[in-house]
Amino acid sequence: MSEACLIVGVGDGLSASLARLFAAEGYALYLVARDTDKLENLAKDTGASLFKADATDVDAIRSIIAAIEGPLTVAIYNPSARSRGPITDLDPDDVRRSLDVTAFGSFVTAQAAAQRMLDNDGAVKGTILFTGASAGVKGFPQSAPFAMGKFAQRGLAQSMSRELHPKGIHIAWVNIDGAIRNPGTTESRPDAMLNPDAIARTYLELVRQDRSTWSNELALRPWVEGF
Repeated sequence: MSEACLIVGVGDGLSASLARLFAAEGYALYLVARDTDKLENLAKDTGASLFKADATDVDAIRSIIAAIEGPLTVAIYNPSARSRGPITDLDPDDVRRSLDVTAFGSFVTAQAAAQRMLDNDGAVKGTILFTGASAGVKGFPQSAPFAMGKFAQRGLAQSMSRELHPKGIHIAWVNIDGAIRNPGTTESRPDAMLNPDAIARTYLELVRQDRSTWSNELALRPWVEGF
């Protein structure tokens, strides 16, 4: 039975690139999104199973992971939410929602995936990857909720890596430090935005990393992006 790859928060950008690549590598795909109607063509192309769920819904995420057939060896968490504005004007409910999606949702998926992976045979039991952002390294003005969520997500990944690497589960937080080239976007100069297919290949390289050299954090930025 094929190894399974779970991708939470699937759209038509990076997640679609990840789905196509991991399907080509022989993984059985399980794709989760709040709106699955727009994913019908992607599912047809990749043979993926679609699940409609909010990433913060504990019962839904646990049920999806429990329904996966075969060994779950890759889990990728992509969702995040922003609430922009001056700190004095932010709506507390919007801030809470941002934290729920970016931070709590990461925990929900990672916990259930880790529980499932610990049952896998083999020295390396699986890989859990979080799609991060530069906001998890430095907070920007009028973007406090996003920074709060990404710092929390990064802290979760650091804690999990120290706990689970010795148990055979590879954890990594990927800092996407720049804008991703999505359908319909225009670039100011060639390769000024991150190519989603190239990001996906880097995720696959993380999955394939020798355990003697596991990365727990990785920053990806276009050649024109400032530090």
